[in-house]
Amino acid sequence: MRMHLTDREIVITGGCGLVGAALAEALAPQNTIRVIDDLSKGDKTVLPADCTLIEGDVADPTVCAAGITETTDLVIHAAALTATNHPDPRALFTANTNMTYTVAARAAAVGVGGIVFTSSSTVYGEAPRPTPESHTPLAPISVYGAAKVADEAIISALASPAEIPVWIFRFANVVGPHQRGTVIPDFIEKLRADPNRLEILGDGTQTKSYLHVDDCIAAMLHQIETIDEPLWVCNLGTADATDVTSIAEIVCEQMGVDPAFSYTGGQRGWQGDVPQMQLAIDRLLDSGFTPRDDSTAAIERATTQLLAEFDQPLV
Repeated sequence: MRMHLTDREIVITGGCGLVGAALAEALAPQNTIRVIDDLSKGDKTVLPADCTLIEGDVADPTVCAAGITETTDLVIHAAALTATNHPDPRALFTANTNMTYTVAARAAAVGVGGIVFTSSSTVYGEAPRPTPESHTPLAPISVYGAAKVADEAIISALASPAEIPVWIFRFANVVGPHQRGTVIPDFIEKLRADPNRLEILGDGTQTKSYLHVDDCIAAMLHQIETIDEPLWVCNLGTADATDVTSIAEIVCEQMGVDPAFSYTGGQRGWQGDVPQMQLAIDRLLDSGFTPRDDSTAAIERATTQLLAEFDQPLV
């Protein structure tokens, strides 16, 4: 069921991360926003001043209940451990599914007006490209992807009996400011340390869709307000893809350096990496939304934003 996003009480889990903070910024001017975040990765300084931050683990029922109450209209669940190559895969799976179960159970218990879940292209595994939402079986090749599949199922199972509408968004690679630990900031950090050599994981041919966080947020809000379905699953990405070597060249050009590229080899950058990923975005386009940036433009804009941050670090 569509929801008009004005004068609402909205809870964002993981609201200090890349997507969560951008959602808070977009929604805060016309809504009451509560953010739940343990700050293990996020930065509270990126939140709008008029947001309420509840610091803690959303998997803790007490913390979750402090944020999600009988007056909550919408829960956006964006909290997750995001490392696809986490050193303890079982801990990652347990943490992510525990968070999701706690959030969905609390949302169902108090009867919120809707649940939004930020899922991932990793649910598809190595599927034919471009991959539509109807693709089956979902066959992830990482435990992170398996947890996202389980998360989607948990939310559906708990929301359906309570007749709570659900929007599930399967993201391509989202890029933008305040981001660390992903390909663009990784290249920036390496080149700041040594501008003459750049290590690139894999063989550089890994090719994926990249979506700027501004387009990601705009697409989510557009569909929450316009899609009239009890359960809506939609890929969020671009109609093209960019390879890792091209990303390295964009970063080098903007930094004004010309290093030798050193590849670690192999088709995958790490265990569980899906080397070729492109989502079908027909459902997104049919909803009336077109991303502003293609993959290359998204990477260029994110690189500019991140370089500005590295020159003037967050305080």
